[in-house]
Amino acid sequence: MPRINNPKPPKRAPKMDPRRGQKKKPCAFCVAGATYVDYKDLNALRKYISDRGKIRGRRVSGNCQQHQRDIADAIKTARELALLPYTQRTVTERRSGGGRGRDDRGPRGPRPEAADESVESQVESFDEATSEEGDE
Repeated sequence: MPRINNPKPPKRAPKMDPRRGQKKKPCAFCVAGATYVDYKDLNALRKYISDRGKIRGRRVSGNCQQHQRDIADAIKTARELALLPYTQRTVTERRSGGGRGRDDRGPRGPRPEAADESVESQVESFDEATSEEGDE
């Protein structure tokens, strides 16, 4: 009996299409019969921009390929003319602790004043030592 060097891989189940059974959304510009996407029509263009300022994809917006390209060009033109922002400002919430891992330490106590005097005396002694070396 001959030996098979390359056995066939086992058959896999076909991938399930999540949109199976659903009709594709029609292109709003094709339905309306629009031939031109105007970069000055900001209300229409804002529908195709996410809350962060990104241009929505074709699958999300439901546009045909040609109109999606026209929308992208119109949005980019409106951005260059400062009619639309490039990005939206996002506000992040900060933790109430305030510092990097200092939540478990507790509040700092007052600084001892004796430490300040010792630093001053160290600086004076250093100045005296450097001036004596410079005299030699």
